[in-house]
Order: sequence, then C-alpha cells, then structure tokens
Amino acid sequence: MILLLQFGEYFFEFCKRSGYDHMLRTLGGNLFEFTENLDALHSYLALSYKEMNAPSFRVERNPDGTMLLHYYSDRRGLCHIVPGIIGAVAKDFFNSEITMEIVNQLEELERTGKKEHVVFLVTQWPAAQSSVVISETEPFPRTQSLQPLANRRNVPLCAKLHPLSCFTGKLLRGFQPVYPTALNIDLKTFCHAFPFHIVFDEQLVVHQAGVNLQRIVPGLQTMSIHLDLYFSIVHPEVTFTISSIRKFINSHFVLQTRRDMMPEVWKDRPMLQLRGQMIWMPSLDCMLYQASPLLRSLQELEERDMHISDIAPHDVTRDLILLNQQRLAEIELSNQLERKKEELRLLSQHLEEERRKTENLLYAMLPKHVANRLKEGKTVEAGEFKECTILFSDVVTFTNICSTCEPIQIVLMLNSMYLRFDRLTTVHNVYKVETIGDAYMVVGGVPIPVSSHAERVANFALGMILAAREVINPVTGGPIQIRVGLHSGPVLAGVVGEKMPRYCLFGDTVNTASRMESHGLPDKIHLSPTVYKALKNKSFVIQKRGEIEVKGKGRMTTYFLETNIGISEQQIMGLSDLETVDGQQDSQMSYQPGLHRSGLFVV
Repeated sequence: MILLLQFGEYFFEFCKRSGYDHMLRTLGGNLFEFTENLDALHSYLALSYKEMNAPSFRVERNPDGTMLLHYYSDRRGLCHIVPGIIGAVAKDFFNSEITMEIVNQLEELERTGKKEHVVFLVTQWPAAQSSVVISETEPFPRTQSLQPLANRRNVPLCAKLHPLSCFTGKLLRGFQPVYPTALNIDLKTFCHAFPFHIVFDEQLVVHQAGVNLQRIVPGLQTMSIHLDLYFSIVHPEVTFTISSIRKFINSHFVLQTRRDMMPEVWKDRPMLQLRGQMIWMPSLDCMLYQASPLLRSLQELEERDMHISDIAPHDVTRDLILLNQQRLAEIELSNQLERKKEELRLLSQHLEEERRKTENLLYAMLPKHVANRLKEGKTVEAGEFKECTILFSDVVTFTNICSTCEPIQIVLMLNSMYLRFDRLTTVHNVYKVETIGDAYMVVGGVPIPVSSHAERVANFALGMILAAREVINPVTGGPIQIRVGLHSGPVLAGVVGEKMPRYCLFGDTVNTASRMESHGLPDKIHLSPTVYKALKNKSFVIQKRGEIEVKGKGRMTTYFLETNIGISEQQIMGLSDLETVDGQQDSQMSYQPGLHRSGLFVV
C-alpha cells in the first residue's frame, strides 16, 4: 500500500515533467473542481492515445467541507495510487494537506464488465478559501436582500444608489445569479439554436430533441420513444440508466446511434457520435443532454453526408473541424516534404554512386593525384623522372589469331588476360600506362618515385607469365604465349589530350623497353643491361642471353629473367596470407610483392 502511495506521488511528478503541468494547473480552482474535471481531461487525452484505459472519478461535496471521491476502475488493487496522486495535487497546486480514507469498497457490474468502486472520504486543511468577501452562508439571491447594507456604517454611497455597483472585485464563490420569471425563448427557436440537444426523463423517454438531430435520426420525431433504443453510451463505460448517468454527471458523455435504428441510407456510413454534457433538471425530473457532433475533419463530415451549416454557428465544433483540417493539410504538406526529402536523399545517394563510378573510371585512366588536379581545373605540368622501369608485353602470333578467329573470341581472350594483368598491377603497386591491341604497358617509379621500381616491375612480369598460362588461345586451345621486355632509365611524363586525356611517358627509355619486348622470345622476360644492373644483387635468377642486334640501338648485351627465389609463386600472384608490413613502402624499404598502396598485403 505504501509503495502504491509513493508511486502515485511519483506519477504526478512524472506527468508534470512530461509537459502536462500547465494543463493540470488550469484544470480547477480548488481540489473539488480539479477532481471533478479529471474525467474530461481523460476524455481529451483518449483522442490522442487510443489504447488509453483511464479510471473514472465522481465527487460529492459534504456539508462539513469534506468530500466523497468515487473511484471506478476495471483494474483491481490499484486504488491506493489515488491518495498519492490527489495528495500531491493538493500540496503542489492548492498548498494544503489532505487525508483520504476508504469508507466503502465494492464491485459493480457495468456495461463493460465488473468495475472496482472505491469511495474515499477526503478531508482537506486548511479548507479551500473563498475568493469573495461575501460568504456562501449569507447569499443575496435577489437585489432587495442587499438593501440593508445601505444602512450599515462605512458602506459606500454607490451601494445606496445601486446595490451591486460597488462590488467590483471577484464574485466567484458567493455569486448568485438572477433568473427571469419566465423563459424568454420559444420552443422552435430553442430547438434550432441547439440542434443536437435531447431532453429525457428518468425512464429514458425522450420529450424534446434538436431539429438537426431529428433529421438525422427520424425516430426522435416520435415523442415518448426511449432514448436507449436509438443510442448507446460510448463514454463513460456505464449502463444506459438514469442512475448511472447521474453518477457520472460531471463527465463528458459520448452517445452513438444504433445502426439498426438508422435510415437505410446510413447502412454504409459511419455512425453518428454526439459528445456533450448531461444536466439534471430537478424541477422537471428530466435530463438535458446538450451535445455536438463528434467530428474532427471535413472527411468525417462528408462520410456522414453532413455539412458545416448543420452545426450551430456558436458551436466550437465548426472551428475544431476547420482547424483540424488545416492541421491535416499541414501534416500532409509535411509528409510531402518528407517524401521529397527522401527522394532527394535517394537521388543524392544515386548521384554519389555515379560519382564514385566516374572517379573510378577516371582513376583507371589517370593517376589519382593527376585526376584530382584536373577535376579542380588546375593544369598538370609534365614532370621528369630520373629513374623508372618500363615494361612492354604482347601476345605471340596475335596477328594469326586475329585472322583465324571471330572478333568476339579475340575480345574475350584479351579481356581474360587483361583482367588478370590489372589485378597484378594492384598486387605489385605498378602503374598501368595503357593497352593498345595486345600490347600492355606498365611502369614502376612513375608517377610516385620509389627506389624499388625495378623489383616491382620484375615481379609483375613474373606474375604475367604465370597468369598468361590461365588464358586459352582460341586457335590452339592451349595457353597463350606472351613476350615481355623491361628497361630502366629516365622519362618525361605528362597529360596529353583534352577529350580523352592520357598520362603518357616520353623518352628513349620507352623506345628501348619496346625494343626489349619486340626482340624477346615467347614466355621469356627480356631484360636490358640497366634492369639487370638493378636486379643482379637481389634474389632474382637471371640468365645471360648474350649480345644481340637491337633495331635502332646497335648491339646490346641482354638477359632473361627466370624467377625470384626469395618469394613463392603464390606471393607473386598475390594469393598468399601475408602479414601487414610495419612502416611504409618507400625508397628506404626493400620491395615486398603483395604490398598494396594502402600498406596492406592482399589476402
């Protein structure tokens, strides 16, 4: 019990922190009014929280200043939360203390099942103070009751002239209205001014109904019919009896038409719901239900074949429908903006993917730093590289293959070969310059100078020989044969062209490397003296070819590269599980095949 009491106090603080503080503070001017309007607050919140299952409250004021709080809930055992909530409200909002004791606890059978009904006796101190000078024990229901005040000492002259003119302060608690001797409104005007009202007696017999309600529910034109035949109570969840209604007289009542009693044209329409106040008229022993259609949007209005003109001009339901329609339009606009935002995001994502594809294609044609300078609109000046190693390769008997095979066979063969060679350029970190027909050209040490350029290109050449064995000659059905030539020396490099710019190499080193390839032998890697000089003290196995006549160069001593005993064929092909190398691959670090530009080995 103590735990539930503390939970009630915490729940009140939680509601305040959750943004309901202002709403709760304005719910009533004292604890009685606050509790009396709790059901109205729950009804409002139920519009937003469809699954909300709130309890119901009913309050009775006792002559001695105490009050009886009736608590109804279909969840048993939670009644001890109520003193915690109400006590926190009294202390925080009304600066008073209360005691609450259970005077009755029972189960009642309502329309939706059994409900726990707990009655609390609430004692408050200090008692709620009236905000007027005149107390409720000394009312002045008529003007003449104030006349003796004019004879009292210190009474202003205005009271003698007009009894009410001097009371300019707040007249809230002690205020007594003046009623006319007769109701100055005829029946037709009343039924038109309040088009959705109903007057019924203790037996639920209808005595009076608004004109628009009669039009929608024609059965109400027959007087002395029973209200529960045409309507059911949606909220609060009570049985349709006058005693149940009077128990929850301070709640908002929602009534819904019964489909079987509606005209045939309503068979496909949603049922009409009314939301309003029950007012007991003791002089007539009748209940007045002053209501409005429970409508939230123009769509709901159209679904019931109703119009704005059906609602009385003074009824705020008109404003509610129009404001809510504006809110729905703003929500729809917001949703459209969200959809457009999502479309833009997808387009931006697609554009980013296309940009990456374009960049990858550009980086395949040009070195990355060169391509980035061109994208920025900057010029790329030609640069001189004092040391680099150039490789040329071609396919043996390529002319005969082209004359014998279909073009598609040539394309498939070259594509199979170049895919393997392109992968090896990444494995050994060499730059692919271009391909022309069956000729394949790469360079080491350009565009990024490295001291291990000869080793990189030599290992790449060994990988080319191994990769070529996997490519089928469409004429013979066996592996193709390639010739490979290498030469080291200085070159001049720069970008040539605008429509299809290429990063080209110029100089005698290029010509000599091409001569090494054209004077080579099938499945052999032909080395110039400069390459031999760069590799001779490494782990490469090199065979001397001897002195040969090289076109345009005269006689030259050349060599054949056989293998690299320092690494395996799997490493040359980039297929080994090598570990990451500490440090960077630079001029002071010996070249290790399989090392990417990122510093990681291929796995």
